[in-house]
Amino acid sequence: MSVATPTRRRPADDPVTRYIRLGLALGRHVDGFVDAYYGPPALSAEAAVGAPTGPAALAEEGRRLLADLQTDGSLEAHRRTWLAAQVRGLHTSARKLAGEEIAYLDEIEACYGVRPTWTEEDDFAEAHRRLDRVLPRTGEPLAERYNSWREVQVVPPEKLHDAIESLAEDFRDRTRRAFGLPEGERVEFVLEGGKPWSGFNYYLGDLRSRVAMNTDLPILSLTLAHVVAHESYPGHHTEHSRKEAGLVRRRHQMEETIFLVGTPQCLIAEGLADLGLEVIAGARPEAVIESHLAPLGIPYDAGVAGPVAEAGEKLGAVIGNAAIGVHDRGWSPDQAVEYLKRWALRPEARAAKSVQFLTDPTWRAYQFCYIDGFRLCRRFVGGEPARFERLISEQLIPDQLVSA
Repeated sequence: MSVATPTRRRPADDPVTRYIRLGLALGRHVDGFVDAYYGPPALSAEAAVGAPTGPAALAEEGRRLLADLQTDGSLEAHRRTWLAAQVRGLHTSARKLAGEEIAYLDEIEACYGVRPTWTEEDDFAEAHRRLDRVLPRTGEPLAERYNSWREVQVVPPEKLHDAIESLAEDFRDRTRRAFGLPEGERVEFVLEGGKPWSGFNYYLGDLRSRVAMNTDLPILSLTLAHVVAHESYPGHHTEHSRKEAGLVRRRHQMEETIFLVGTPQCLIAEGLADLGLEVIAGARPEAVIESHLAPLGIPYDAGVAGPVAEAGEKLGAVIGNAAIGVHDRGWSPDQAVEYLKRWALRPEARAAKSVQFLTDPTWRAYQFCYIDGFRLCRRFVGGEPARFERLISEQLIPDQLVSA
């Protein structure tokens, strides 16, 4: 893949080139570590030649690059700040690959720029009480009522394509009117299975994305709109294409041509993507969603969906506790599944799918990009669209969201 416009030639020891090389080299050790790359083809071709560079050598290169960024005069201060935060994450990943013991919470803080905290179960119990008040009463225990209500609102497979296209077209128009989109951007939606995630944006460069929806479990009408907004408009595709057009093509900031797991870039990307539907359709988007699903005959309980979503919002942190339990407190995967069943009210299959994600070698620390990323981005935006536009068009790090 290549950048659509000519780029300025950089020397081999330029910090941006070194950063890209370091990320590509780490990608040879961890499948999925390079989430997207559309930079100079020569760098990716060079990275693929020969045996992978050893993790210890990559950790040393990360250490040197961090030190050199402190005194580098070739980049503006804000770019050095952003690159340093990114390289700190890469350095941490390389150290772990080299066999260094790094505590789970320390790893997340160094990689993503936030330190996770345990959420007290009293918060989950309160969410349960609120859900009990708003869910239809059937005489069943809460977990059965919650899952029975959710699981009947399945999108029939033969209607999934039309539902996705209808939602995406509307969300694209709302995003274009609110924030603008680059001329020529486009998204293709496909269905996949055998993955640990529910949806995934494969950014291809040249303002194009391929968005995969996971069909391992039935897709619910309650979550479909959120996934479409998260992966496309105004979420990942919008951020990638806006930054390619604005930062790469106009400003020649080639560091944006690579997107790397284990960096603060991911935390902000996931946070803004989770916030996206709220930004373009309001805090209670149920009427908008229903206007797309009802004509297709897709079951969607709009009258209950809003109150349930509001009542259960704190339950998103349950999986964060489960991740801390597995990686910091010695829980087994089975214990994590039971925890999710009890506190997140997830049925066995969906709880097991969540644990598959938080125990995957690539994604084990990633869950907090959603939990803390959403929290930081929502607080930063504060209902002001101009602040959301900053998230999809500027280089920011978590500390800047806290202090802004």
